[in-house]
Amino acid sequence: MSYSLYLALSLRPVTFLVLMSTWGVLAIVLGVVAAVLVALYFYGKRLQKKQDDAQAQIDAQKQTVSILVIDKKKLRPKESGLPEMALSQIPWYAKRAKLPIVKAKIGPQIMSLVADQGVFDVIPVKKECKVSLSGIYITEIKSVRGGKIPDPPKKKKLWERILRRDDAAKKTASNKKK
Repeated sequence: MSYSLYLALSLRPVTFLVLMSTWGVLAIVLGVVAAVLVALYFYGKRLQKKQDDAQAQIDAQKQTVSILVIDKKKLRPKESGLPEMALSQIPWYAKRAKLPIVKAKIGPQIMSLVADQGVFDVIPVKKECKVSLSGIYITEIKSVRGGKIPDPPKKKKLWERILRRDDAAKKTASNKKK
């Protein structure tokens, strides 16, 4: 084999690698991103189907109950006082999350219930309420004895939270100086 043929064959892979390093890498990255998006689409469809099935079961078991709300807090499942059977059904990734727990008196019995986030924000403490209950899950609030259902608190805008945090920092700084 002549030296010029050897040089021509050896340069061809180098030029291929140079082209591969720009357009080829871009094509590979776009291919991986497209594959991830397709996988997420199908995974999302499967999760949506599971959520629809769970919502259908919750709707089938709904019953209206009168409860006296004693306390409400956001607690981790182990600290919440939920039954052991309910704790065993919580997925491993949700065991460290805080749940909206409502301690309520249902008839003569005091129970810990899990509330929907929208209900948890609205439900009044130390008042008797009629709620839709599905097992130990409060799905909606129907009425409150001695008044109307309170409006949900308005979500504070980012700017308002920053200003409030700055005001609190100024107050603590002025208290430290005194």
